[in-house]
Amino acid sequence: MKKIVVLTTFVSMCAVSAVEASPITFLGTGSNVAGITGIRDDFRTAVGGGTVAGANGSFGGVRREINWDGVPDIFSAPNNMPANFFNVNSPRGAVFSTPGTGFQVSANAGVAPIEFDNINATYSATFGVFSPQRLFTAIGSTITDVNFFVPGSATPALTSAFGAIFTDVDLTGSSIQYFDRLNNSLGLFSVPSLLGSETFSFLGVVFDSAVVSRVRIISGNAALGLNDGAGIDVAVMDDFLYAEPVAAVPEPATLILTGIGFAIVGLRIRRRTRG
Repeated sequence: MKKIVVLTTFVSMCAVSAVEASPITFLGTGSNVAGITGIRDDFRTAVGGGTVAGANGSFGGVRREINWDGVPDIFSAPNNMPANFFNVNSPRGAVFSTPGTGFQVSANAGVAPIEFDNINATYSATFGVFSPQRLFTAIGSTITDVNFFVPGSATPALTSAFGAIFTDVDLTGSSIQYFDRLNNSLGLFSVPSLLGSETFSFLGVVFDSAVVSRVRIISGNAALGLNDGAGIDVAVMDDFLYAEPVAAVPEPATLILTGIGFAIVGLRIRRRTRG
């Protein structure tokens, strides 16, 4: 097992936004579930919310988790899962998008081939399951974008932390990139790799305030379909963990500019009235 916690500092600035953040990065790999549980728990503790899940994966109103296992069979492989399932059917404030053809959650045993064997018969021996028994992947692409909303609404939201468990990351190249509300990058972080089948990797980043509006996940270097190995690294995901999404509040600079605009309009109206 390899477990690393890293503190990095950077500043991202733009015309109407200045974001200062000191993200704490949680990294780990394990050849089995026990090997990755410790770093997952460290991330949970850093985000807060305890260990007992409430409705819709809510942990004390502080943290949300998605483990895919409650997705019904009609939205599981070989069927696609709606991209907004976790903001509409089970409102957790996460909506997915991809340049591929959609998303799938693996089927339960006894219902259909498990662990994406419906795509390639070798995958049940390639991917491991952290929280039995469903996994998640984009179809036709290695890219998954996660946009955050106030759970159950169309109100854009921000989160202060996001992490994910991956399975079978054999090579470098898998990553999570974090973006602020103006689509400025807050950093690109690499998912640690561990050669071998049915292995696990964890990457999570905690910021000092709610600044993340979207994350982009790269899982592996090839979309599902090909056999893993010989330079081809197919990887999928299990649990997502993130801080409770909260409504985005206008930044001070934006409020100042808005106030100036109102003042100018008011002054013009007064001049016209006097005239």
